[in-house]
Amino acid sequence: MLKKIVLTGARGALGTELRPALAKLTEALVSTDIVDAPDDLAPNETFVRADLAKMDEVAPLMDGAEMVVHFGAIPDEGPFETLLGPNYVGAYNVWEAAYRAGARRIVYASSIHALGLGETAAGLDTDAGHRPDTFYGLSKCFAEDMGRMYWEKRGLEAVCLRILSCTPEPQNVRALGTWLSYRDMVQLVERSLLTAVVGFTVAYGVSANTRAPVSNDRVRFLGYRPQDNAEDWAEAITAKERTPRADDMGYTRLGGPFAKVPLGESGVEAIRRMAAED
Repeated sequence: MLKKIVLTGARGALGTELRPALAKLTEALVSTDIVDAPDDLAPNETFVRADLAKMDEVAPLMDGAEMVVHFGAIPDEGPFETLLGPNYVGAYNVWEAAYRAGARRIVYASSIHALGLGETAAGLDTDAGHRPDTFYGLSKCFAEDMGRMYWEKRGLEAVCLRILSCTPEPQNVRALGTWLSYRDMVQLVERSLLTAVVGFTVAYGVSANTRAPVSNDRVRFLGYRPQDNAEDWAEAITAKERTPRADDMGYTRLGGPFAKVPLGESGVEAIRRMAAED
């Protein structure tokens, strides 16, 4: 059993799903977010309200931490100035504070938007280079590169999870390839924590979808074996959704709607508009 795990972004959708599983892996779980504590803390879980952009609030969280699961950030595109504190400075603070505290590893919620302008049909693996689609995607590139640097210069391990579309069920035709179920997301984080040695590793957060546009073959050593497949929803989704145009970047690029929006404008709102059009 791990000694202590710190979870950032604990009140977000994915953090909420992770908390019970992480509590079972560790003697002490410290959950943190910028909002108030949830009502369902585990017996070995402590919640601390903290702003990731403030080092004096982040550093105390890391005292005695063995592993850090960093899921805290603004999960959408926005003006660079809006993302700078939570997504850029926050990532630096987490890495630096974890290093100072002697933590062994950071498991980071990166995103497919780090290479969101890559072609969906390219069949990319985990060695694919960065092609960010937004300032949000650029923040993920920054943190991935920082994670590699901290591993190579300071020996702090990192697993960067390029999450595609993590929702309870696949929502649209694009998600037939990009979906990551909550169950598989939890398994991927668990394997990222429990694998003996990872160095610096990039893995895709995607379920065992028949139409998956990316491959985790290079990182099978993690032991991640997804259980769910979006194809189970394919008939219902394709029956109600229009056939996309061949030049629609919302489908031809890995970032989906984020690849289409002007810099600084919400990608989440673009997804909602796509759903409304269908």
